[in-house]
Amino acid sequence: MGAPARTISPRGVVTARAPAGRKLAWLPPAVVAGGLIPLCVLGMRAGAGALGPDPVAEALNQLGLLALVLLVASLAATPLKLVSGWTFPLRIRKALGLLAFFYACAHFLTYAIVDQGLDARAIVEDITERPFILAGFVALLVLVPLAATSTARMLKRLGAARWKRLHRLAYAAAVLGIVHFFLRVKKDTTEPMIYAALLALLFAVRIASAALRRRTAPR
Repeated sequence: MGAPARTISPRGVVTARAPAGRKLAWLPPAVVAGGLIPLCVLGMRAGAGALGPDPVAEALNQLGLLALVLLVASLAATPLKLVSGWTFPLRIRKALGLLAFFYACAHFLTYAIVDQGLDARAIVEDITERPFILAGFVALLVLVPLAATSTARMLKRLGAARWKRLHRLAYAAAVLGIVHFFLRVKKDTTEPMIYAALLALLFAVRIASAALRRRTAPR
């Protein structure tokens, strides 16, 4: 880390200024703390018996939806920066992605432990015979290497180019998550279609930005 930048005030007093990398250092921890609030609320509702007639299904629905929302939010960071010029979304992208992985794991573990009682045969049958569960399970598997390589050390080890190619799989995980949601609701597909349209918009922004860079790049 370099020494703090120094500025001179109008009165001639030299003051230290925090490095640019330390600006908004509180933001990722705040996002993580805020992202865990829904889990606390869900736990309190479960403890109070306020999850409705089918509490397991309600817990599964809430955890799965949180995972999808946070994953799409993490994917929105770069397009939002490209469109607005804001840099703060990039600072919270990792926190959002890890929260999405956390809720996806919680979603699956609730299914495997609470709903299926760790019955391996029943779980395997569900994954192989029910397409919506297969889509969700594959989405979780896709997220595992992304979470495992989310550290600066892994970025350095893989190299920026390989790391970026790997983490583009987040879009595949989001698509699978939306397919999982779509197949799960069956009748009223309005909500999963909204997420599908949002994801398509984010992807379109990325494609348009890449095309613009190629067009304006010097030959």
